[in-house]
Amino acid sequence: MRLRLGTLLLPAAIFLTGCHTVDDDRIPTYAVNINISDIGSWNTYGVSGFGSSRRFILSSSLREPSGFPYSQQSATGYGGVLLINGMDPFTATTDTPLAYDLSCPVEVKPEVRVEIEGDLYEAVCPVCGSHYDVTMGGGSPLSGPAATGKYKYGLRRYKCLPTANGGYIITN
Repeated sequence: MRLRLGTLLLPAAIFLTGCHTVDDDRIPTYAVNINISDIGSWNTYGVSGFGSSRRFILSSSLREPSGFPYSQQSATGYGGVLLINGMDPFTATTDTPLAYDLSCPVEVKPEVRVEIEGDLYEAVCPVCGSHYDVTMGGGSPLSGPAATGKYKYGLRRYKCLPTANGGYIITN
């Protein structure tokens, strides 16, 4: 059987141009180091129960959560860190902490931060209106410019590493 090169190239070109991936690296890479490594700190500043969330922001003008013992090694990424309890979409592990940069990847400004909207447990950008799945979808876009434009933009993910003392360290 003899096939023409053009017969093979056309379907391959259509396949390659038809793929749409989600860009979750649009937010600039900044250091992340939040130490909630012992069970006492985790019970105070961590998240438990599906959809429970907390923001960590350490900047010259804002320090969240109030009273959190930030150290000189602490860092909260580009726009801050959203810590939320959900299901890891890559391992299907439930009741697990997940972390994302708070900055909207459409706006790409550290002061434009996504917020958790009501009982939907979606992160929403107050400027462009994009919605992101942060409890089960790994920060992937659901609607708005992040999901409907030529390029798809997801939230930057961070690691939540369990410690021997019952807490977690959030890092990149």
